[in-house]
Amino acid sequence: MAIRTALAAILLSTTAGAVTAHATPRAQISKSALDQTSADADVPDYKAARPVIAKHAMVVTAQHLATDVGVKILREGGNAVDAAVAVGYALAVVHPCCGNIGGGGFMVIHLADGQNLFLDFREKAPLKATATLFQDDKGNVVKGRSTGTYLGVGVPGTVMGLNSALAKYGTMSLSQVMQPAIELAAKGYLLESGDVKILNSRTRDFANEPNVASIFLNHGKPWGIGDRLVQTKLADTLRAIEKGGTQAFYKGAIAQKVVAASKANGGLLSMKDFADYTVQWDKPVTCDYRGYTVVSDPPPSSGGTTICEILQVLKAYPLSKYGYGSVMATHYIVEAERHAFADRNTDLGDPAFVHNPVDKLISPAHADAIRAQIESDKATPSSEVKGGVSATEGTNTTHYSVVDAAGNSVGVTYTINYLFGVGKIAGDTGFFLNNEMDDFTSKPGVPNTFGLVQGKANAVGPGKRPLSSMSPTIVLDPEGKTFMVTGSPGGSTIITTTLQSILNVIDFGMNMQQSVNAPRFHHQWLPDTVVVEPGYLTPETRSKLEAMGYNFTPISALGADEAILVDRKNGVLEGANDRRRPSGLAEGY
Repeated sequence: MAIRTALAAILLSTTAGAVTAHATPRAQISKSALDQTSADADVPDYKAARPVIAKHAMVVTAQHLATDVGVKILREGGNAVDAAVAVGYALAVVHPCCGNIGGGGFMVIHLADGQNLFLDFREKAPLKATATLFQDDKGNVVKGRSTGTYLGVGVPGTVMGLNSALAKYGTMSLSQVMQPAIELAAKGYLLESGDVKILNSRTRDFANEPNVASIFLNHGKPWGIGDRLVQTKLADTLRAIEKGGTQAFYKGAIAQKVVAASKANGGLLSMKDFADYTVQWDKPVTCDYRGYTVVSDPPPSSGGTTICEILQVLKAYPLSKYGYGSVMATHYIVEAERHAFADRNTDLGDPAFVHNPVDKLISPAHADAIRAQIESDKATPSSEVKGGVSATEGTNTTHYSVVDAAGNSVGVTYTINYLFGVGKIAGDTGFFLNNEMDDFTSKPGVPNTFGLVQGKANAVGPGKRPLSSMSPTIVLDPEGKTFMVTGSPGGSTIITTTLQSILNVIDFGMNMQQSVNAPRFHHQWLPDTVVVEPGYLTPETRSKLEAMGYNFTPISALGADEAILVDRKNGVLEGANDRRRPSGLAEGY
């Protein structure tokens, strides 16, 4: 949880070379653009980065064993959806901080026949939840109530989401796609340095929960590199799902155990919450950017809308001419982010409960209105930016990308919010529960864990899904075929990480691995600071931007993009695992 904690502290404290040719011309990476970035000794040289190349299919995830599972499914004749479901279950075993069956998420699909699909399996609030759930009797938000107690647990959606996608668009049986995950849980897997680092981030919390400590500590001590982590209880739960399907999770013993633990610890979950849970197939948000079509997620995700809003603003600026890391490119990207996040935090929420003015937010007219407020030589103070067009008013996630040989592509981002969610496991179920309720507005105007200052549209409500920043995104080329699959964990920084992976390729001419590795920055309206990774700014660039009114706050890492680019001219796929996830892997055949 170190990166998330560091980002939260930053945001909250400030509140109170070769370029692969592609189907259509892109900006070429220029020496001047590359020289804009500083030669920070602690930052790997992204300019020398090369992607993994495959001819037929590609899988990229944050954990190498899960990637292996996805590639195995594809080699055995499964399609991208089969592989995505298999990866989802595998990550629940080998990436337990973030992969899950105790949380929820979003899936974006592009089928080879041209269909674009979105599946919402976001968690829901318990039916007993109220708008003041996380406040005391004086109306003050109680620290930790939404993140460290059973009140923070929403009804999980992952099992129904994965199973629904498989049933509708997969070709394999549930048993076929789940078997690899079951074997990994039952037989265990050897821990690498990246796995151990994440596990060790919550050692103290594990020790406070005996049933957690019995699995995720080694006789009370942290697991080490080369140790084998076996999860027999999780294997039993996965076998129950394999045998009984979705009903086994939502109406059987698994739900009963979660409800019992919730009631015993002051939570609100009931069997009716589980029985009433549904997933939602919907139409993705789409927008044009320099001849490419961006396909992303609609509310209750804010990701697709916000990314498209930013891109519509940026269309008018010659970013490729300015160059990556330049003063002007940084200026206009930050200003677009500032305005779009103000709109996000004001207008968006669960579409079952509030109206989301998506069409207005991503319209040319709204982009024109934003650009009219942006000065070419001056930062706009966030206090002068008022979000919303209505008449009235997580680094701890994981993303993976799949492209199969037939041209189907899938992007999935799913989460339990914090690393290891609420840090609790119900009984002998073996999986961590989410603390996704923290993504609601605990109180209008009060920042959440990521410093997001949100409004009434995202207030807690019974059966409501919290607004999310998760942004699994597919970019289509001018012929309507998959060009890129991208996405990231990272709470509010998901949006800007995903955005910059697109800009780096289309505007700045990077290959997929360069794009993923390149240093990043983030602005979210409030607090009014640009969070920036080492290596993005040269001293000269920083000085010029500060003179324009920008304030910068350093952070070690932002997001973790797991992406695929389809190079049709050369007939290959470029896979890129993020350097920020050392246990991850891009692999294809």
